[in-house]
Amino acid sequence: MARIHPAVHPICRRVRRTMSFSNLMYGKTLRAAALLFLSLLPSLMSCSRQPVYPPPVFSGNDAVVDVSTLKPDIPQFYTYQYNGKRISFFVIKLNNGVLSFLDACVTCYPHKQGYRYEDGVVVCRACNQRFPVYKLEKGIGNCFPIKIAGRMENGEYLIPRSSLEEEAGKF
Repeated sequence: MARIHPAVHPICRRVRRTMSFSNLMYGKTLRAAALLFLSLLPSLMSCSRQPVYPPPVFSGNDAVVDVSTLKPDIPQFYTYQYNGKRISFFVIKLNNGVLSFLDACVTCYPHKQGYRYEDGVVVCRACNQRFPVYKLEKGIGNCFPIKIAGRMENGEYLIPRSSLEEEAGKF
């Protein structure tokens, strides 16, 4: 009895076609997943780092913020470069007064993600704790921005450079 060559046998040909098709589909799926991951990687990385904001203006030993440029109840963010660190902070005009805070949470600062502002609410990027801007000074629970010293002089809000530099370890 003559033997049929495996490449010629109808069942063998079907198995080979099926195997090569599944291998092809697996390869295409794997490539598509890899491309999707690589395309999302920059946005995933950007979510994990604190943004860099415009630098503050300095006069002598003070960061100077012109209060007339501040919109009521909306934080204005700045980033000060010091010894290779990016020290971010924000200034906000509330109830005819001005306050300043580090863009760092008392509890979550090791994550180095800071805050974002959304419609009258400040949100911790690390733990997603949300609170109204009017509760910034007191905070909620153990998540709230670190207050930094500042003072008003001639329509300008001044923050001592030393106050920012003392907090470099948080960034």
